[in-house]
Amino acid sequence: MITISERGIQMPASPIRKLVPYAEAAKQRGVTVYHLNIGQPDIQTPPAIIQAVKDFDMPVLEYSHSAGNESYRRKLVDYYQRTGIVVSHEQIMITTGGSEAILFAFFACLNPGDEVIIPEPFYANYNGFACTAGIKVVPIPSSIETGFALPPVAGFEKVITDKTKAILICNPNNPTGYLYSKEEVTALGAICKKHQLYLFSDEAYREFRYSDREYISPFQLPGLEENVILLDTISKRYSACGARIGALVTKNKAVYAAALKFAQARLSPPGLAQLLGEAAVDLPADYFDATKVEYQSRRDLLVSRLNAMEGVFCPNPGGAFYAMARLPIDDCDQFCQWLLSSFTYNNQTVMLAPATGFYATPGLGKNGVRLAYVLNRESISAAMDCLEQALKEYPGKAR
Repeated sequence: MITISERGIQMPASPIRKLVPYAEAAKQRGVTVYHLNIGQPDIQTPPAIIQAVKDFDMPVLEYSHSAGNESYRRKLVDYYQRTGIVVSHEQIMITTGGSEAILFAFFACLNPGDEVIIPEPFYANYNGFACTAGIKVVPIPSSIETGFALPPVAGFEKVITDKTKAILICNPNNPTGYLYSKEEVTALGAICKKHQLYLFSDEAYREFRYSDREYISPFQLPGLEENVILLDTISKRYSACGARIGALVTKNKAVYAAALKFAQARLSPPGLAQLLGEAAVDLPADYFDATKVEYQSRRDLLVSRLNAMEGVFCPNPGGAFYAMARLPIDDCDQFCQWLLSSFTYNNQTVMLAPATGFYATPGLGKNGVRLAYVLNRESISAAMDCLEQALKEYPGKAR
């Protein structure tokens, strides 16, 4: 009998995409589905960066350098400089999306069986990347009551073993939208320095911050040059998810050299998309201003509507474009499926991401959902109308 691999069996399905068949079936029935389940912005991709690809007139679309086009990496030096991160182009590796950056970091820094500590809830695909790399995720639960602030440092110390090799954070956070403070990031840096751990910093949502809290990247912490691996992507920054261009940034020469071997094995990152990314660096300095205002307006609407619903609690996220809400339900997976298969309001419904998919600890997140405020205000209002009515009708109320 032919069988698939154990890795294939263990690889988790995407909690964000697993409900797609139910959404497609609803649409075939003529139901309007508001997609708050996935971080696909409706913000227009800047025309100037699309034009850069259209203007490409080379006779041959060649492989780029395995680390990415030098011209693009040099431009990213200027971009990072503007954000307070000092780096050279030789410390930047262009990847196929932020996903490949995370995978290369895991491959280069951890052996199969090693452990990475991640505050939960966390980006669901970290589980998949860990499975691919053969490493173990050790979760440290954060609480909705504190707005998903970083768990106490003592909690990290308790779970560090001889197998622990890294801590991974996403700041601002996906799925919670929490923006880590300078004090929290510094505390993590101290732990990594003390125990000689890598600190992976996923900064996909760096530009989208809505508070006066000072932002700091672990890359800016002194004395951690060998520890910090910055993971980045243009997907959300420029509403260019389909370009699949990211970056791995590190001052650790051994890590860079190891990651480059994995990059060489896949030959090169997407060529045309690097032209797009390079053009993005040249966008006006105020490009993000209007986008941030729009996202903050959507956030304020979403959070206020949620907290006005009976039995619902949603902390106010400080960044990114996600919010985690606690609902008066007993099983979020069943509820999110029910919304698509058995419920409509004015022939409309809403698609949400079950919170269970963002936890590694069994049993956590059963009464929660993640909502991505990536739709316009009118659509968010209609989606909240649907959710409010659904919570009144849903048979699986929390006891």
